[in-house]
Amino acid sequence: MADFIDAHRGEFGVEPICAQLPIAPSTYYDARSRPESVRARRHQAMTAVLVGLWEANYRVYGARKLWKAAQRSGYEIGRDQVARLMRAAGICGATRRRRVRTTRPDPEAARPADLVRRDFTAPAPNRLWVTDLTVVATRTGAAYACLIVDAFSRLIVGWRVASHMRTEMVLDALEMARHSRGARIAGLTVHSDAGSQFTSIRYSERLADIGAAPSVGSVGDSFDNALAESVIGLYKTELIRGPNHRPWDSATDVELATLGWVHWHNSQRLHTHLGDVPPTEFEAAYAARRPDHQTVGNQ
Repeated sequence: MADFIDAHRGEFGVEPICAQLPIAPSTYYDARSRPESVRARRHQAMTAVLVGLWEANYRVYGARKLWKAAQRSGYEIGRDQVARLMRAAGICGATRRRRVRTTRPDPEAARPADLVRRDFTAPAPNRLWVTDLTVVATRTGAAYACLIVDAFSRLIVGWRVASHMRTEMVLDALEMARHSRGARIAGLTVHSDAGSQFTSIRYSERLADIGAAPSVGSVGDSFDNALAESVIGLYKTELIRGPNHRPWDSATDVELATLGWVHWHNSQRLHTHLGDVPPTEFEAAYAARRPDHQTVGNQ
């Protein structure tokens, strides 16, 4: 009631409002003259911390991830309290929407076998990569993004944004992955859907140069490339349509924003599948347990 009176006292005055409410003017003035409690001051301080963490993480964290982020930053706070303070501050996590399919199969192209069979687990880095495309609407036409993800750590090892979705953009993303993970990687499988970009001869030849085996899921079945589509979904939810969303001007505009998001996704974003740590931290912990293991390729 005191907050309600504060919001309307300039228009109606304190006494007329109190006459319509079950509160005496003296009670209102006593409440406003009373110093804030220790609990209220702590809530105010923690709300500022939570809003800061939420802002620093693309405004996409819900209560659970914001709670984990606060704990990692050294703050002792409960999950339910985080949820209450988020509601009071008017902030919330991002939610996903239905995805629009962009890749189209080439009925004339020979397709590699499905070597993954919906098992998107990997015992180590550089054993299984998954990749997919998505489209982003801009003021100057469509932009297309390709992401390549290491199934072991969810690390985005390669990506490309372009104003077309020809095979060249997929090859560019693959080159970035080669640069970051190794020129030749024995034992690597690269899985995709049946889009024509991933069944082209040039794409197969580039995988052969790396030493990787291609794998393609069945046509029209999203579950056969579920991990890649999941990361694409995060990309669209957290960046393209996220709380910081703005009208995209061009493919270059999307490319610059994607650069920042990929860095955040790899080095800061908390992933539930990884025990709420970022991919780079997850791989570093693996390397520490296996000092003899080379995580960035064999040659």
